[in-house]
Amino acid sequence: MIAELISLFHQLIALFQDIPGHLALWTAQMGPWIYVLLFVIIFAETGLIVTPFLPGDSLLFAIGALTVDLAGTGKPPLDFWLLGVSLFVAAVIGDALNYSVGRWLGLKLFKNPNSKVFNPAHLARTQKFYEKHGGKTIVLARFLPIIRTYAPFVAGMGRMKYSSFAVYNVVGGAIWVWLFLALGHFFGNLPAVKSRFQYVILGIIVFSAIPAVIEFIRARREAVSVANTVKESQS
Repeated sequence: MIAELISLFHQLIALFQDIPGHLALWTAQMGPWIYVLLFVIIFAETGLIVTPFLPGDSLLFAIGALTVDLAGTGKPPLDFWLLGVSLFVAAVIGDALNYSVGRWLGLKLFKNPNSKVFNPAHLARTQKFYEKHGGKTIVLARFLPIIRTYAPFVAGMGRMKYSSFAVYNVVGGAIWVWLFLALGHFFGNLPAVKSRFQYVILGIIVFSAIPAVIEFIRARREAVSVANTVKESQS
């Protein structure tokens, strides 16, 4: 079991170091089925609470880089418009499913405070973000790892009106998918980007995580402040 986990870890490192190369290889091997695989990945990240770790932003950027016909064959490895439409649908359906799970199951999935799968800390962080930004959280959360996965769940759990949720869901999904695909399409094949692609991907991940880190630090400070206030009042 340990050997298998180590092997999987090495595979993930290799994938991270050369995402375009692996995607190009998979595209050549799978043919049209690559679109199905990418659809499932985007759907899983947005629709399944147990997979908030999937690299949505960086993956979309890397995919976008493969929509350029660098070989001059008249047909790029992946079709930009087909990807845009299919992955947009995956993102919208994923959030809709997540909303439904939150609406019908809600806190039942988050009873165990020590759960690694259904982490109450992630849920609490998303709830706080949701309370601060309201319905537009569904749009903003598309660009925040982890919160992206939990936001529709919290909206469903809070009984947000589905018609309102659907509007935010469609708008957020469209901006998220098309923006990162376009960035990859126009900038992913620049020599300076290609030669340092792993660092660009890391930069996207770090940049996307900054708002979540800021929220976490702010929450920790507020918790410490409240704890200190309670101690002073008791002394």
